Amino acid sequence: MRSTWITRAETSADIPTIRAINLAAFPTAEEAELVEALRADPSAWLDGLSLVVADRTGNLVGHALLTRCHIGDTPALCLGPVAVRPEQQNRGVGSAAVPAALTAAKAAGERYVVVLGHPTYYPRFGFTRASAHGIGLTIDVPDEALMALALDADHPLPGGTVRYAAPFGI
Repeated sequence: MRSTWITRAETSADIPTIRAINLAAFPTAEEAELVEALRADPSAWLDGLSLVVADRTGNLVGHALLTRCHIGDTPALCLGPVAVRPEQQNRGVGSAAVPAALTAAKAAGERYVVVLGHPTYYPRFGFTRASAHGIGLTIDVPDEALMALALDADHPLPGGTVRYAAPFGI
């Protein structure tokens, strides 16, 4: 039986636990430090687009972050990091976090999201290969790893080079 997950926007009280989740989910502190650097960057951070996932008792078990980027000159969002405590992985936490983040982005009037991630994971949320839309990066990554999503079918994805927020170093 799958657990019922509760998703919500982060609060300031969640910040230490979000760091702990990212430290546990990844082999280095790089992602945890990236989240903190993005939180401190007013050109990247968008209130309400850092989502946490809690279990039924309120313990935080996952996190998904959307921050400002651009596709060419068009404002877009970058999804990542997405982190789940190791003991909760493969239990639907990420599958709760990502749609909640995308729903929050759409409600905020955002139109486009890019993700650099596992090519077999993100298509389940509607992401497709970015290169099929003329979207690329200034660094070499596997073509199938860069994906994009239009949150509104009336506004197709623009082409162009993705410009991430400065903390990404891309």
